[in-house]
Amino acid sequence: MAMSMAGSGGGGRRRGRKPVMAEINVTPMVDVMLVLLIIFMVAAPLMTSNIDIDLPIASGGKSMSSNAPPLTLSVKRTNGGCNSNVELYLGDAPITAPDLLPKIKAIRETRSDAESVVYLRGDKDVCYTDMMKLLGQVRTAGFKANIVIIPEGGS
Repeated sequence: MAMSMAGSGGGGRRRGRKPVMAEINVTPMVDVMLVLLIIFMVAAPLMTSNIDIDLPIASGGKSMSSNAPPLTLSVKRTNGGCNSNVELYLGDAPITAPDLLPKIKAIRETRSDAESVVYLRGDKDVCYTDMMKLLGQVRTAGFKANIVIIPEGGS
């Protein structure tokens, strides 16, 4: 009744290597990407800011936070076409166009290089030529100029 186990494949070890798996497990990568997508979807609405002037809508730019109030030059179009008179406000105070350059040059002399930025806020109905003239005056006075816009999708 003795049986020989040499020929049977029942309980012996296999001699040889397992074949190499050629599959890649992408589940962890998909999980990480979904978590990043959720983080960006939650964080994106928090990056918008509200501005209380009727600004044009455009993309780009970044918000800067500072303790000191920035110097702002607001431009509002009066009646008429392009190259007409515009109302200028330096901060909250109205100013005339001929007084603008001497006034901002005097302000530039009192400020440090870190505070040498003017935020130019123009109504969306102001002509391009009027804004470029004011931008040139701000640059002539020695300031850097940032044009304030409403981000796309913002209000």
